[in-house]
Amino acid sequence: MQIEIENPYKKPNTHLINIAIQLNSLLNLNIDHLYLHIISDEELLNINQQFLNHDYYTDIITFDLRDEDSNDAEIFISLERVIENAITLNISPDEELHRVLIHGLLHLSGIDDKTRSQKIIMRKLELKYLNDLFHVKPI
Repeated sequence: MQIEIENPYKKPNTHLINIAIQLNSLLNLNIDHLYLHIISDEELLNINQQFLNHDYYTDIITFDLRDEDSNDAEIFISLERVIENAITLNISPDEELHRVLIHGLLHLSGIDDKTRSQKIIMRKLELKYLNDLFHVKPI
């Protein structure tokens, strides 16, 4: 798996790379190339408006680009949303960044979070993989 990270915030990328590589294998995603962008709230809002016709802030947007010609995916994460979520959840921004990346990779495995029951399943899986990879206990 090749990973390209756009990260102007100088956050360490080592854990992000490890999460992507491990979940690519564990979830059988078969992603050959992952483009990961750590961007601002405004940049992610623009993407949300332009590509999804949603006019609200979010922490992550995942694009599954896999087709018969490529096995690529692209993930955009708002660092500002991650920091705000971390404060709300009383956890470290790094832990929340890891959870959000796991969330995006779970979307690539077909897990959705539109309904209440799907959100519960998504959160359980996020926490499972956080714990498996970093020994983080549920909050």
